[in-house]
Amino acid sequence: MEQPQLIAGAQSAPSQTPPDLPSPALLALLLAATEHSQGAVYAKDGDGRYVYANPAAARLLGRAVEEVLGRTDDELLPPEFAVPLKSADQAALAQRHPLHRDDKLPGTPGGQPVELAAVRVAVVPDPLAEARYLCGVWTDVTEPRRHQAQLRQALAQLEQQQRQNEELRQEVRDQAVRDPVTGVYNRRHFEEQLHREIDLSMREHREFALVSVQVDGHARLLATHGREAAERTLQALGRLLRSNTRVMDAPCRLGEDRFAVVLSGVGLATAHARMESVRRQCEAQLVMLEGAELHFTVSMGVASFPHTAYDREGLLRSADAALEEAKRRGSNCVMLAAIPFGPAAPPPQASAL
Repeated sequence: MEQPQLIAGAQSAPSQTPPDLPSPALLALLLAATEHSQGAVYAKDGDGRYVYANPAAARLLGRAVEEVLGRTDDELLPPEFAVPLKSADQAALAQRHPLHRDDKLPGTPGGQPVELAAVRVAVVPDPLAEARYLCGVWTDVTEPRRHQAQLRQALAQLEQQQRQNEELRQEVRDQAVRDPVTGVYNRRHFEEQLHREIDLSMREHREFALVSVQVDGHARLLATHGREAAERTLQALGRLLRSNTRVMDAPCRLGEDRFAVVLSGVGLATAHARMESVRRQCEAQLVMLEGAELHFTVSMGVASFPHTAYDREGLLRSADAALEEAKRRGSNCVMLAAIPFGPAAPPPQASAL
């Protein structure tokens, strides 16, 4: 094979070769070694014409070695591939250090582009001349990167599957503690939440509120419009209770038309304001059934621990008594439980709960 211009330039002034450049003989040996290298090695002159390309580099360019030598990337490649290569070459020629950059070549016709890890370095064979050459090495990283992309996709799928499994497990857990009709918690969860709130209130000396809720005229609605109308009403109430409570609160269904709400860390005044807002929303809510518009209202009684009661049974009695007072006053209202005056009874021990 004819020696490229790169070596010829180096032989023109061997006595002037600086110590940090390889000798012409070493250059010739290196170029000969790349002839059978698996890596793609090439060299270009200052005009971007290939003066050397080993068979691996020529294959990446889709040509024979003889077709590559003396031609530029513009002549060998489509513009969308040639322009980035020229830009990288110019950047490498403008600096003294090797330039590491990714390249792309067309690959086989109709196939995917070939992804390459590229290293470029500018070479001055003759320090007395202005001619500069560019040497480069391409390493095909298409398959490793494709495998990495497949691995990332597989990991993403696994993470998505884990999230779906967790959501399914959470849904199963929720089904065990939620009422299937209204979506609020069931009595079992209510008892657990009430126990936790009382224990937390006693340990941290803070209050919480308990609200008893009943749908007004539910039996009449059931007799007049049927089971589906009654369930639609209960579903609407469940949605309003869920949307007006926080994560730490617990809206629960205790019976056919009876509900309770545990408001964590909330006093009487705040609980009354929140439940009054829910009452207004219930009053304005429209329930549609076969083209007919149904309306419903609720009555509520609000008690707090420890201001209206010092134990679980007393708290439940206080909230229910306030609810009965709301119904006695004509329903569709929110009543506060009475706060007892006189000597305060000591709070019970946690073991008594």
